[in-house]
Amino acid sequence: MFLSGDVMLGRGIDQVLPHPGNPVLYEPYLESARGYVKLAEEVSGPIPQRVSFAYVWGDALHELERMVPDVRIINLETSITTSNSHWKTKEVHYKMNPANVPCISAARIDCCALANNHVLDWGYPGLAETLDTLKKANVKSAGAGMNLKEAKSPAVMEVLGKGRVIVLALGSVTSGIPLDWAAAENRPGVKLLKDFSDDTVKCIAEKVRQVKRERDVVVASIHWGANWGYEIPRAQMEFAHRLIDCADIDAIHGHSSHHAKGLEVYNEKPILYGCGDFLNDYEGITGHEVFRGDLGLMYLLTMNALTGKLCCMQMMPTQIRQFRVSQASRNDALWLTDTLNREGKRFGTIIELGEDSRLRVHWQ
Repeated sequence: MFLSGDVMLGRGIDQVLPHPGNPVLYEPYLESARGYVKLAEEVSGPIPQRVSFAYVWGDALHELERMVPDVRIINLETSITTSNSHWKTKEVHYKMNPANVPCISAARIDCCALANNHVLDWGYPGLAETLDTLKKANVKSAGAGMNLKEAKSPAVMEVLGKGRVIVLALGSVTSGIPLDWAAAENRPGVKLLKDFSDDTVKCIAEKVRQVKRERDVVVASIHWGANWGYEIPRAQMEFAHRLIDCADIDAIHGHSSHHAKGLEVYNEKPILYGCGDFLNDYEGITGHEVFRGDLGLMYLLTMNALTGKLCCMQMMPTQIRQFRVSQASRNDALWLTDTLNREGKRFGTIIELGEDSRLRVHWQ
């Protein structure tokens, strides 16, 4: 499986794609998405306009061709819509023109997790258009819907001759998701976690029991926690452990942090507490440079479908530059290695940087 952190294709990135949408923003920082293009160009140089749909994925496409993952999963933090009905109590709003959805297809993404704090930036019309656009593009989604039943429904992907991958997408208010975005029986929204309690684990366990069968690998894709900082709250760790022990989850795909956080292999199951941003329009925005939010990782996991256990995990270090994913330099790969080793010490995970500049995970 290929997993990535936040993919934010709206605002500035939407403006350089073949069909830029309305650039008007309702933010206290900038009034036009074109401003984010200008900020990025000031630090990275000219960015081509009307780029190909594949442009933004850059070197990631070569890695995907090399690894040939059976399933490709991202957290899509962008509303895909022409709606102008922005959510007025939010300060930041992401949207991409539906005509640019071939950008997602260019990387052959199989599933988009949507239980995050940007999918409803442009209101219920924006969510409806996002769901419809992904469906027409044959991209599965999970974590949001036009009612609670849809929002709770997992994405199921058949892997020919191997089994299935099932994705449950869940959002936590700790990531900034407004409480009133929670889907209800007759209200659109996201699958919002009430808390990290045993009752919540039992509800998830029941959903897994309803869908999981032999040779299924179940991924819980969770949007949780703050944007910056390496701390992993004990409540998150205990929740992740209980999902594995009590709810038959095989992998935790955590995101929301703008930088990579420590990772754990618990009972032979991977827990990615924070995958970091994989693609965004933050170039030129100052603050938090110490966290190197421009650096990301492609997470490539090999799972045993019979046991649900992790066989191996490797990661390709990446950097966002000129609104595209590039392979990180050797020095930046070393920085990521040192950071992940420091943060993974508590979990007994060791990251090794190979001669091919790819990171490999070892665990106790």
